[in-house]
Amino acid sequence: MAENRPNGREKHITGQGKDIYKRGDGLGTGPVGSADGHAGRPTGGQTPSGGGAKRAGGQRSPLMTIILIAVLLLGGGGAGLSGLLGGGSGQTTPSNPSSGYSQPSTGNSAVQNLLGGGMSSALSNTLGSYGNVSNGWTVSSNVGRLNTEVASAARAKRTKILGDGKDTVTIMVYLCGTDLESKYGMGTADLQEMAAATLSDKVNIIVFTGGCKQWKNNVVSSSVNQIYKVENGGLRLLEKNAGDSAMTIPENLTGFIKYCAKNYPANRNELIFWDHGGGSISGYGYDEKNQNAGSMNLGGINRALADAGVTFDFIGFDACLMATLETALTLTNYADYLIASEETEPGVGWYYTNWLTELSRNTSMSTLEIGKNIVDDFVAVCAQKCRGQDTTLSVVDLAELEATVPETFKSFAADTAGMVQGNGFKQVSRARGNTREFASSSKIDQVDLVHLASNLGTDESKALADSLLGAVKYNKTSSTVSNAYGISIYFPYQKTS
Repeated sequence: MAENRPNGREKHITGQGKDIYKRGDGLGTGPVGSADGHAGRPTGGQTPSGGGAKRAGGQRSPLMTIILIAVLLLGGGGAGLSGLLGGGSGQTTPSNPSSGYSQPSTGNSAVQNLLGGGMSSALSNTLGSYGNVSNGWTVSSNVGRLNTEVASAARAKRTKILGDGKDTVTIMVYLCGTDLESKYGMGTADLQEMAAATLSDKVNIIVFTGGCKQWKNNVVSSSVNQIYKVENGGLRLLEKNAGDSAMTIPENLTGFIKYCAKNYPANRNELIFWDHGGGSISGYGYDEKNQNAGSMNLGGINRALADAGVTFDFIGFDACLMATLETALTLTNYADYLIASEETEPGVGWYYTNWLTELSRNTSMSTLEIGKNIVDDFVAVCAQKCRGQDTTLSVVDLAELEATVPETFKSFAADTAGMVQGNGFKQVSRARGNTREFASSSKIDQVDLVHLASNLGTDESKALADSLLGAVKYNKTSSTVSNAYGISIYFPYQKTS
């Protein structure tokens, strides 16, 4: 059996939150929040003297734009939002999109081993023990509180859990390695973490790889996209050549999902986006080999998921800044839960070994418990390896959010618009200026929506905050973070362009 054992590149990343170790800024390839992805635009624009507060006090309010957009998009649910944001990432469809793969290869049964070097599995002492300091929270902190209640208006979950360990699970990992891998080996390290899990035969982990000029292992190809199955301490090659087009093209995501659904059918499907994230405006992904392709915006994600025709137990983003209301509304048609971060993620990203092992022990585990394990592991490992970096991760019930948030948000938006048009502009501006902002140095203008609503202090904003806190079922942050309640929103303020 031919086995490849690359040197392990465990992600020993420490320090005071250096941007270069975060998954949201393109690691020097372009700014977060660029509407055309990470195309290498200059970071930041010119800022008038006086800072953001003075900018918000000008003749024309950028708040009016976002409020009007919000009212329109919420009338149409996820589809309305994605239609507003556009259908894709701006690139043309490839001449041979990788939407039709062959059956899994059976001729070569060798599992290529990834566990070659110094990977630590002794994290049980830190997992679950990392607390959060709640001082400074405007509303009572929801950190570490698992909320199992469900609003009566919420739709039934699309995923039906059989129970008694009878469930089968297919986990689809869309892993665009980019410079996170070529410079720092973070993709290889996460593949090692997956391969280190003790996996049940009822759990299939299928990984689409690409978007990277040079992988830090001797298994994954740097020239073409590929598909692997994680098993037996390594990777089994399923598709040697899945094309070389950009992973930010929606057709590639669609093809991968269809491939998994056809060849690894399960009653529980999970989808994880792995790469850079830019939030509500630029969306997901940067393909290092196709730098002009742009990112996959929310419209493109919507189109990819709609064309794939698969619904998910949860959709997760091991990427920065994707725990937004806009993301959640886009995904309500396709998943029961969203797992994502409001803030930029430290470079180590999610820790995969423990939660995959626990799921394999009980494939009927509730989705909330799976999500809690992912969140707890992530925050604990980041505390250990990325000391001083802000960390957030939350689990949002999309079925409840879909039922309870749109109406409260419409009322909030309409009331706030009236305040801006009347005599309340200063109150709105002050509330926005005092709200927890994420990736503030990149000026992507995303803020915690619960904190914003609380700062505004109206009856409508209180109702919105209550509905949001009900939909966020689990939330955890590092002790360096306050007023991050699990879901953010785009609110132009610093960078109106």
